[in-house]
Amino acid sequence: MEYTREIYWNVGHGAWTLVPMYLLAIFAIGLLVKGFYGRVKIYQQGQPLVRDDQRLRRLVMMLQNVLLQKKVSRVIWPGLLHGLFFWGFGLLFIGTTLIVIQADFTDLLFDVKFLTGTFYKLFSIVLDIAGLVCMIMLGGLLVRRYFYAPEGLETKNDDAIMHSLLFGILITGFLIEGARMAVTELGTPLAPWSPVGLLVANAIVGMGEGGLLALHKVTWWFHLLLVMAFFILIPLTKFRHILTTSANYFFTDLGPKGKLVTLNLEDEDAESFGVSKIGEMTWKDIFDTDACTLCMRCQDRCPAFATGKPLSPMKVINQLGEVAFDAPDSVLVDTIGKDVLWACTTCRACQEICPAAIEHVNKIIDLRRSMVLMEGEFPGEEVMAAMEATEVNGNPLGVGYAERGDWITDLGIKTLAEDTEVEILFFVGCYGSFDKRNIAVAKSFVKLCQAADVKIGILGKEEKCCGEPMRKMGNEYLYQTLANENIETFKSYGVQKIVTACPHCFNTLKKDYQDLGFEAEVMTYTVFLEELLKSGRLRINAQDLSCTYHDSCYLGRHNDIYEAPRKLIEAAGGKLVEMEKNRAEAFCCSAGGGRILAEENIGERINIRRVQMAAETGADVLVSNCPFCLTMFEDGVKGAELEGTLKPKDIAEILAERIQ
Repeated sequence: MEYTREIYWNVGHGAWTLVPMYLLAIFAIGLLVKGFYGRVKIYQQGQPLVRDDQRLRRLVMMLQNVLLQKKVSRVIWPGLLHGLFFWGFGLLFIGTTLIVIQADFTDLLFDVKFLTGTFYKLFSIVLDIAGLVCMIMLGGLLVRRYFYAPEGLETKNDDAIMHSLLFGILITGFLIEGARMAVTELGTPLAPWSPVGLLVANAIVGMGEGGLLALHKVTWWFHLLLVMAFFILIPLTKFRHILTTSANYFFTDLGPKGKLVTLNLEDEDAESFGVSKIGEMTWKDIFDTDACTLCMRCQDRCPAFATGKPLSPMKVINQLGEVAFDAPDSVLVDTIGKDVLWACTTCRACQEICPAAIEHVNKIIDLRRSMVLMEGEFPGEEVMAAMEATEVNGNPLGVGYAERGDWITDLGIKTLAEDTEVEILFFVGCYGSFDKRNIAVAKSFVKLCQAADVKIGILGKEEKCCGEPMRKMGNEYLYQTLANENIETFKSYGVQKIVTACPHCFNTLKKDYQDLGFEAEVMTYTVFLEELLKSGRLRINAQDLSCTYHDSCYLGRHNDIYEAPRKLIEAAGGKLVEMEKNRAEAFCCSAGGGRILAEENIGERINIRRVQMAAETGADVLVSNCPFCLTMFEDGVKGAELEGTLKPKDIAEILAERIQ
């Protein structure tokens, strides 16, 4: 026998079938386009933003994430269920497309059939298995959502509609196949190539030929109506993420990760700075709200949410969407809540895990900018005091700027004002300059450089805060003032290479200062020290050390630096025991986003939660690479009553103790 089948079997291939079928398809696609056109009008409320440059690169990224489900599969079980369903449904769509191409074009117009022979057998079994996989995966997703839903996972009418419609399409597809096979293929060599259809055929063959023909024809048309309903509902339900999430991969920010937009504070035509209304956001910010699938991954990883703060990144995105579509004149800060916005540590955990490529952090910073620049509002008096201290002395700690370089006494290094012939400028930062605990870290770094015969210099009293905490708190004006002063100082000394022991300084100097005309090389001390070790300039005596390591948010998620610190720990003899939340999944210390300046008055303290995670490893030492983290951990160890059990130390301190 010929390995093929009659397409449009039993329903006919004449005008009475094709005309209503294609009219329904045109109608459904028309409503789909109309639905998205209405949503595009909402996106256009936002401000212009270029996100269509480097189109080939963007297209490749989109295809990788869509076809390979890279972002979705980062959370294994739901990601695997979704990925297998996506691939299975994709194969079914391709199979249906091939059927239409042969029946209505190549066979009809040119008498060419390609769904025959071995290819047809493979076609049949692949589509049968794909449909079965879709059924199983959809069932798994249904059980997860309705019977074993994670706490906080919202279930809406959309979810019921999606599951019902998809199950309907799959079940009717197998019924159509089973009815056809019961009449035409049972007992033939072709039947085993459609194993699921064969099971259905054997189950319903007792209906008799007349009943099977009627079942097939009615189910065929019902299946078609379900498919058309699927297209119509795409823009009206969460089905739209098929297109919006895919498009969001294309619109990904290709600039330096986490880099904020620099406001033009000298724009005389600007009526306000920051964002207070939805129309002041960009079109991409609004589009993000339509790409969200309410999967809850961002909320699950948010350290603020996990410790009882009112911030849920997922809820913020959806509130913005509700405003955009239903109440565009609403004041966003009032809608979302001030405590929500101040709770963010800008740790970027939400963005790193988001399967829809949504950008949460910049939206929160823009809303903070409006509160600070337009209303003069801060989360507490202590933050206002830190801002004022920075304006006067160039640091938030309230210490006179003239004392910034006092810590180098007897270390044998000079300021650039005294000697500009240096290999690197060590940008010390405020905590390394004034905080007793972090001064020890700065001294350790200097000793390591001296042991490696690296000539370094500092700016001393000419150094100002990099401005990062102020900027993340929304005070763009103070940030730009500090940044411009630092840049002028760098340029006056012809600085070519900067190394800093603060990830916040590193991220700001390397990325944000570019917009203000700064182009020198900037390195974090972990990478710099690793290079010294690899080159043989720095020699370390390895000594056993039981430790765990904290990936600071601004070295890890913001800059993808995970290996260099671990290699330094290994070189020092550290026996590293990883915390459950490490690398890209690391928990925040609580000090990012300018929170280093603010009291933590709501919920559990984030730093205490983190040191408890470290203590659970059984390690003696909690290793950090950031002055903010070290400060938080010193406080957290006390708050968690772990003194004598767990000791926070910086990588530089550990290495300095082991210099050959």
